[in-house]
Amino acid sequence: MVVTLVQTIGDDSVARAVGGTAALEKALAGKEEELTYDDGVQLMNEENLFLLGAAADRLRRRLCGNTVTFVASYYLNYTNVCAASCPLCAFYRKGNESDAYTLSTDQIVARAKIAIEQLGATELHIVGGFHPKLGLDYYEKMMKALKAAYPKVTIKAFTPAEIFFIARLTKNSVKEVLLRLKSAGLDALPGGGAEIFHPDTRRKIVIGKCSGDEWLDTARQAHELGLRSNCTMLFGHVEKPEHVVDHVIKIRELHKKTGGFTTFIPLKFSLENTELEQKGLITAESPSTYDLRVIAVSRLLLGSVLKNVSVYWVALGKKIAQVALSYGGNDMVGTAYSEEIFKAAGKTSGTSLQELASMVREIKREPAQRDTFFNIIRRF
Repeated sequence: MVVTLVQTIGDDSVARAVGGTAALEKALAGKEEELTYDDGVQLMNEENLFLLGAAADRLRRRLCGNTVTFVASYYLNYTNVCAASCPLCAFYRKGNESDAYTLSTDQIVARAKIAIEQLGATELHIVGGFHPKLGLDYYEKMMKALKAAYPKVTIKAFTPAEIFFIARLTKNSVKEVLLRLKSAGLDALPGGGAEIFHPDTRRKIVIGKCSGDEWLDTARQAHELGLRSNCTMLFGHVEKPEHVVDHVIKIRELHKKTGGFTTFIPLKFSLENTELEQKGLITAESPSTYDLRVIAVSRLLLGSVLKNVSVYWVALGKKIAQVALSYGGNDMVGTAYSEEIFKAAGKTSGTSLQELASMVREIKREPAQRDTFFNIIRRF
């Protein structure tokens, strides 16, 4: 059924013929008119899922062709000690637990050596908790040591939420922190910490972290200094469909101003070991039908403004990730070697460049390894 819809969706009248919503007809019209907030809410609440996916896939083909990309990325979590206490997180520790840790610069460089020399990573994805006692010199020393040892490897480190926290803790401006880290070797920012921007949801899942507006402003400042970044959205917990739409549109509007986002990554919430699970606030993870809807609506709302929509196989699972590539996704994020945050919430899968390429070929798409900034390195 999905294949038939994808093949016939090229006829824009199909949405009307089978009862598609006005918002979907607007998306299929092929014009540059953007979908509005109300359009997005209608697609989240009313649209047939298969039609929605076919429309998103049609836009994906127009913008990205048949290529599916991924990066050889090593995830390096420098500490799990965190001043925040977010109910959605299974990763953080307060510092006195037996499994709390903070890596030294030497330990970080040693892990990078394995990542680059043995695993072939072209990108170091570095994030951690909001450690209440680390000064800015810790982060600068880390950047300088990594760049000195591996000058050609891209250092993608410190989410906007981390940057905002470091600025507050060290009594520096966000701009000063970004400038000093960039001077030390920082190349780009990951997109984490965005969660859901809308305060009605954010106040339930985030404690001790920047607001949605502060996250957006930090990303804006990074972009204006020439640091590009990913952007994310954590869904599948206590949010409403309206909050998903609000989040994606805010990303779209910022990207119009700065052009600084490389890709949008909808992240499925993982329940296991989180406070939300322990308190019974959430008893099950979101169904795959909802996950696919979020990805498809994100693609349609972003339109031609932000080209790349990434499917994070770690959170979705590999099979649903393959399906999501026909619901608007054009990128699989990467190998995520040594990923720890989703692992703490029960996701323990691993992969390789070869497996990612095979997953892409299985759905009749063309796999390609990219760098951090979506330049193609090689095709398989």
